[in-house]
Amino acid sequence: MANTAGARKRARQSEVRRQHNASQRSTLRTAIKNVQKAILAGDKVAASKIYQESVSVLDRIADKKIIHKNKAARHKSRLAAQLKGMAAAA
Repeated sequence: MANTAGARKRARQSEVRRQHNASQRSTLRTAIKNVQKAILAGDKVAASKIYQESVSVLDRIADKKIIHKNKAARHKSRLAAQLKGMAAAA
């Protein structure tokens, strides 16, 4: 347990931030899964629309430094490749 008032406050702030960041990461994972489900469903128009929304989520979370910008770029690139591969398969 923290000994000083400042340390106790810091512990409270850290816990609030941890919970907020966990919520944001959950939103990120859900967005990625939604794109993958749409791609598996085979509807390219719907998958493209969901992909655009997910890119927005990825960029927003990367801007807040919850994930690294390169990780966001990697996710976007992989999802775009899956989307493009879907067009070739169809």
